[in-house]
Amino acid sequence: MTDPFAALGIRPTTNVEEVRAAYHRLARKWHPDQFHTPEEQENAHQRMVTLNAAYEEALKLASARASTPYTETIACEDAVALARRLLDRGNPESALRQLLRAESRDAAWWSAQGDALMAMRQFESAEQSYREAIRHDPNTMAYRAGALDAHVAARKSKTLIGRMKHLLRR
Repeated sequence: MTDPFAALGIRPTTNVEEVRAAYHRLARKWHPDQFHTPEEQENAHQRMVTLNAAYEEALKLASARASTPYTETIACEDAVALARRLLDRGNPESALRQLLRAESRDAAWWSAQGDALMAMRQFESAEQSYREAIRHDPNTMAYRAGALDAHVAARKSKTLIGRMKHLLRR
């Protein structure tokens, strides 16, 4: 078989959802029931066989690529420093991904995770992260302040006014 991504008309770096969308778009176009003459139906049938094989292979490749986590672990301090830089740039999702590469988790790690989750407006999860940071280092007031801020933000986000403010920010 040739390149399965080329057969589906997509880039090799395409994710699983895009592979499925491309396949469904082409399957609707080339389904044999769309054609009336036997020659056209046979041609469409052959095209569908090729599409099905390409779809299975592309889906397998895209899934493997998506499920491969960062295999290289880094020191906890390095992961926290990198996450902080990404948070400063306004990229909390990438900060979380970098934190997951850490080989261990300390209070600073849990606090950085809480900061990232706060930036993503996942207040209840952020509160849990700050509480874990407090368990590791109960004497640091910044962790307690983060937990309180997350708790208050979670409560506010559940009110009607909080939900309306969130909708208006979108």
